[in-house]
Amino acid sequence: MNGFHDAANSIATIVSTRVLRPHYAVAWAAFFNFIAFLFFGLHVANTIGKGVVDPAIIDTAVVVAALIGAIVWDVVTWYYGIPSSSSHALIGALGGAAIAKAGFSVLNGAGFFKIGCSIVLSPLLGFVLSYILMMSISIVFFRASSKKIDRWFRRLQLVSASLYSLGHGGNDAQKTMGIIAVLLFASGKLGPTFHVPLWVVLACHTAMALGTLFGGWRIVRTMGMKITKLKPVGGFCAETGGAITLFLATASGIPVSTTHTITGSIIGVGAVSKLSAIRWGVAQKIVWAWVLTIPASGLIAALSWYLIRVLSPH
Repeated sequence: MNGFHDAANSIATIVSTRVLRPHYAVAWAAFFNFIAFLFFGLHVANTIGKGVVDPAIIDTAVVVAALIGAIVWDVVTWYYGIPSSSSHALIGALGGAAIAKAGFSVLNGAGFFKIGCSIVLSPLLGFVLSYILMMSISIVFFRASSKKIDRWFRRLQLVSASLYSLGHGGNDAQKTMGIIAVLLFASGKLGPTFHVPLWVVLACHTAMALGTLFGGWRIVRTMGMKITKLKPVGGFCAETGGAITLFLATASGIPVSTTHTITGSIIGVGAVSKLSAIRWGVAQKIVWAWVLTIPASGLIAALSWYLIRVLSPH
C-alpha cells in the first residue's frame, strides 16, 4: 500500500513532463525502489523500531491496529487523490495504537519531535533546493533556445527520477522494516539485540517495488499536473532537490515524508516563474491532509485496537 499510494512521488514529475510513458515510468521507479537497500543503511528502520514508542509494549494487537490505521487513511486519501504521507500515517497509527494500550507515557518524545520537525523541514528544504537549482539553470542557460533546454533536460530527468526513486525506496521501505522488526524483537525472535534481518529488508523493498508497479494514478494527476505546470527542466530540478533532501534524511535516520518533500520541491520550481503559477487551492488541501494525517490515522488505529481487544479478549 505504501508503494501504491506513494508511487506518485517517484513518477508524477516524469509522467507529467512526458519524458516517460506511465507504464515505463512505474517500472523505472519500481526498479530503483527495490535496489535502494544496496545504498543506504538501516538508520530509519532503527528510528521506527526503537524511537517512536516503547518497544516493550509492542505486541501483535498493537501492530495490527497500527497497520489498519495507516492503510485505511491511505485508501481514503488515495480515493480522493490527496497526496498525504504514508510514512506519517504509519507513525501516527503506531502511536495511536500504543496510546490505546498503555497511555501517552509510552510515546518517545524525542522521536516525535524529530518527526514533527521533519514535517516542516523536508518540504521547506525541497522547496529551497529546487528553487536554487531552477534559478541557477535559468541564469546559466539564459541564452539557450527552449528546444535545446528541453532536449537536454529530458535526458537529465531520467537521472533525477532515478535518484528520487532511490531516495524514496531508501527512506520509505525502512519504515515498514522497523514495524516488522520491532514485533519480532518484542516476541523474542530477534534475540537480545534489536536488528533488522536481511529477509525483512528484501521483503519490504519487494513490496514497495510491487506497490509502485501497480501505481496510484489519482495522486499522480494531483502531484504532476494540478500543483503547477511542469517542463522537463522543472521536473529535473524538483526531483533533484527532493532526492538530495531524502538522501540527507535517510543518512540521518529521520523518517521524512517523500510526499511532503516532492510537493515542496514542485512548489519551489513553480515559484521561480511567479507565485501565481502555483495553484494554491490545491496546495492548501494537501497541507490540510498533512496536518490531519497523524491524528486521523492514530484515531483509527486506537479504535482498531479496542475492537481487536473486544473480539479477542484473551
